[in-house]
Formats: sequence, structure tokens, C-alpha cells
Amino acid sequence: MNVPNGLTLSRLAAIPVLMAVLLISFPAHDQLAAVLFIVFSLTDSLDGLLARRSGKVSDLGKFLDPLADKLFVLSVFVVLVQEGLVAAWIVLVIFSRELAITILRSVAASQGRIIAAAPLGKTKTITQMAAVTLLILQRPYPVLVPVAGVAVFLAVAFTVWSGLDYLWRFRYLIGPFDTSRIRGGAVLSGGAPSLEEASIQLSHDLGAVLRERGLTVSVAESCTGGMVGALITGQPGSSSYFVGGVIAYSNEAKEKQLGVDRQLLRSSGAVSREVAEAMAEGARAAFGTSLAGSVTGIAGPDADGSSKPVGLTYIAVASARGTSSREFRFSGDREANRRQAAAEVARLLLEEAAEIGRPETRTA
Repeated sequence: MNVPNGLTLSRLAAIPVLMAVLLISFPAHDQLAAVLFIVFSLTDSLDGLLARRSGKVSDLGKFLDPLADKLFVLSVFVVLVQEGLVAAWIVLVIFSRELAITILRSVAASQGRIIAAAPLGKTKTITQMAAVTLLILQRPYPVLVPVAGVAVFLAVAFTVWSGLDYLWRFRYLIGPFDTSRIRGGAVLSGGAPSLEEASIQLSHDLGAVLRERGLTVSVAESCTGGMVGALITGQPGSSSYFVGGVIAYSNEAKEKQLGVDRQLLRSSGAVSREVAEAMAEGARAAFGTSLAGSVTGIAGPDADGSSKPVGLTYIAVASARGTSSREFRFSGDREANRRQAAAEVARLLLEEAAEIGRPETRTA
């Protein structure tokens, strides 16, 4: 448990309080309910920001955060239906979408995968929160009734759209679909994808987000020896967003090519969170890109004299929003560890690219 996850839990704790304020009639109770709803909705932005800046992004947070948001919004919608402020079918549509995506996430988790928030999921959340706020305020301020109606329409539209988008993106998790013509040129076998297939899909999705938002990317690699760059440039048209990369295998290369401080290398070691972050920042500065990813680790089969365990890997992402890093402990052979590391770099770059230029939120 950490501060970001604590903020996420605060939204769950706020649910009965907010419902009581909405149901119990006293002066300005609707206005108070709207304020509480907005304040606790903003904790969604704050927990994501703190998690990334402190390097405390966790799988628990990725699972707990969207669950808390869904319960928080849906509980208010249920009260609004009871109070006659919104039609029941609207809540049914929203609930059905959330249930479907929750099931999809559970299936993914059973296969060892975490489904990160997608851009449309974030837009959906914003429209839902705006709709809820206006629905609450339309009771004391009738002039807001038509505005609330428009907000509800947009919320429903984005809810359905984002749900279909998730189901299409992750269709391989829920059935033996014919994916032989999947985007990016990979020939897939159907069902749960192999690591290679999943990596190719990640690189495709990363490229799509980078192109959509006009972003550029660069990489700094150590243990993967160019695999990340190869994965990204395997996509047609990647020259429009991939600027370049550095394979800094030795400490000297990290120092000269990426500007990693020599004392940092000595004190923390080449395989460390601090060096990974310095590598990402160095690559971003060297290539002038919107964001950059880095990876340093011990791929195996032995630790090359280091006291750190084989499979220990640090991945960092740098952008104008700051630099964050993750620690991984892979348990495969040398090749498997390198491939997993390359896939994780692509995944973390995708998550960061999806955040840039959008309101700070991790909700799906």
C-alpha cells in the first residue's frame, strides 16, 4: 500500500458519504454533493500523477484504480435514477459496458496480463464525470437541464464506443478469433498471443498513438541490444515517429553517448533505477523527442560478476511530464528475458504516449 493507492481507496470510502448527501434533503445538499463528487474525482488525477513521479506505478494500482472509478460513478448514477434525474436504461448501458471490460480485465489477469487504460477509456470517464456533475446540479439549477441532457448523450456515446474499442483491441483474450490479418503484419494463431505476437501488437498500438498525437520517440538500450528499436521500426511508417536509438552496452558508452554521470554509474551500478532514468533522459535530450524509453538489466545466463540477480531489469520512460521507472524480475533464459524487456519498454512507452496531452487520469 502506498499514497497513490490510498487516494484510490479514498474514492471507495467516499461512496456511502456521497450517496447519503444526495438522498438526505437539507439546504444546498445537491451543491455539496457536486463538490464532493468533483473533489474525489480529482483524486483520480492525483493518484496517477504521484504514482508516475514517485515510480510507484503498480499492478495493484492499475487494477484497483479503474475498479474504484467504476464503483464511484455507478453508485451516483444509481441514486440519480432513484431520484428520477436520469433514465434507468442509461445506467444499464453504462453498467453493461463496465461489467464487460471488468470481465475482460479478469481474463487478461488470469493470463498474466494487465490491460492498461486506453485513450477512449479516459475520454469516456471524463464525459461520464461531467454528465454526473451536471445531473446533480440540474435539480437546484433547472437552467442546466438541457446541458445535462447533451452531456449524458456524449457520455453514453463514448461509453459504448470505448467498450467496443476495448473488445476489438483485446479480442484474442476472449476467443479463437481469426487474427491472421492483424494490423502490423504479424501472422497470429488465434486465442492468447505469444510474447512475439503481443509485442508486435504493442508496437502497432504505440505507433498508432504516436502518429495520432504527432509525437516522436527514441530509445536507449543496454541488455536488449537493439531489440526495442527493431520492435518499434518493424511497423510500416515508423520513420514518422521513431527518431533513433543508442545501444549503450558499456558504462563508457552510457556516459559518453547518453550523458549518464560517471559517479552515478559507480554508486548505483549500471543495472539500477537511477541509471535507467538517466539513460531515458539522455536519449530524449540527444534526439529531441517527445518521449524516450530505456532499459538496463541482467539478461543472463549469469550475472557477470554482479551481486544482482539474473533477470533484474529496470525500464524508464522520459517525457515532458517527467521521468518514471519500473523494476522487473524476469525468470526466463537470456533470450526470453531480453524479449520480455523489449515488450515492456513498448508497453510503458504506449502508456506514457496515451497520457501526453490528456487530463491526468488513469481510469479506464
